[in-house]
Amino acid sequence: MQLAAYFFWGCSIFLASGYNSFSKSMETMGKKQYQVQHGSCSYTFLLPETDNCRSSTSYVSNAVQRDAPLDYDDSVQRLQLLENIMENNTQWLMKVLNQTTRLELQLLEHSLSTNKLERQISDQTNEITKLQEKNSFLEKRVLEMEDKHTLQLKSIKDEKDQLQVLVARQNSIIEELEKQLVTATVNNSVLQKQQHDLMETVHNLLTMISTPHSKNNFIAKEEQISFKDCAEAFKSGLTTSGIYTLTVPNTVQEKKAYCDMETGGGGWTVIQRREDGSVDFHRTWKEYKMGFGDPAGEYWLGNEFVSQLTNQKRYVLKIHLKDWEGNEAYSLYDHFSLASEEQKYRIYLKGLTGTAGKISSISQPGNDFSTKDADNDKCICKCSQMLTGGWWFDACGPSNLNGMYYPLRQNNNKFNGIKWYYWKGSGYSLKATTMMIRPADF
Repeated sequence: MQLAAYFFWGCSIFLASGYNSFSKSMETMGKKQYQVQHGSCSYTFLLPETDNCRSSTSYVSNAVQRDAPLDYDDSVQRLQLLENIMENNTQWLMKVLNQTTRLELQLLEHSLSTNKLERQISDQTNEITKLQEKNSFLEKRVLEMEDKHTLQLKSIKDEKDQLQVLVARQNSIIEELEKQLVTATVNNSVLQKQQHDLMETVHNLLTMISTPHSKNNFIAKEEQISFKDCAEAFKSGLTTSGIYTLTVPNTVQEKKAYCDMETGGGGWTVIQRREDGSVDFHRTWKEYKMGFGDPAGEYWLGNEFVSQLTNQKRYVLKIHLKDWEGNEAYSLYDHFSLASEEQKYRIYLKGLTGTAGKISSISQPGNDFSTKDADNDKCICKCSQMLTGGWWFDACGPSNLNGMYYPLRQNNNKFNGIKWYYWKGSGYSLKATTMMIRPADF
């Protein structure tokens, strides 16, 4: 007897759509169906019917009649073999079912993981969308701020341009006022000088009428004897104060200077004098180098001459001051010299004594000389132009004996006047000043 076994497995979808037609076709073939349900899948086994085997059995029975025990044992063995096969197929089928279950579980886990991943992707997509929206908002704010800053910068630039125009106008006005002030000062100086000359002429005439000239004064003024400095003239026997002719060191050039033969034992060469405002001291570098003014009145002897003279030997400097209340004071420096023009006539001073302040009103260490056309001070404001005159300004410092001359009752609160800070302060303009030098070994 031939025994065949068929099995099918599949999901419920397969059973719902094609199982009925397949079952009918199997019935027509004389097969018996065995169906097993496992989860969402069903399994069908097809075995031949016993009726189909009857003819064979009867045929065999005729044949077995002669040897029945042998055929019976053979059938039992075959049946046993079939059962073993069925058992093996059943075990294999269970393994398939278990494997299918595991695959379904893995598929389910994969589906859950996929869903979770999709949710994460969705969440991240939402976050990205929010970030993009936030970024767009920030970009918009940045653009608005850039536009605002651009407008502010433009406004500041416009204000700057307006201020520059205003400053330029003010500078023009200041320059014009300075020109007018200089013109007025020059005119005033000329009138004062004319008045001084007239008074001196009258005085000389009265002196000539009343008193004859002394011998020493006559020699100094008329014979024009030349000396190295006033100390040399004094030692030669000329002891009367007045105008003497001095020889520039190492040259044959001559220079007029006023010699003070009375103060402190005499022999003083006067290098600066202010007494009435008759001379304009707001001069150029070259004028301060060569000297200007009248030795009989207000004048500046000249930086070049003083530099060469004070580098020959050691000199002392005495500065004599007068205020408008009749007071006098002085500052005496034991060592004084001026450097060369290449070193901008830098001043060197040591050993201060005197009554015009315990602290030097000329800043130490030495400073370079500055004029209105040669700014050598330590201030960006150009002290010579602001304070007028030529001086060793430092950073506009505590002194300027070459400042603007102010008369009585106009000499207070004048920052650009003739000042000596450590005697009268920074705003008091003095009445008269004298700077004079002589050898330290006199």
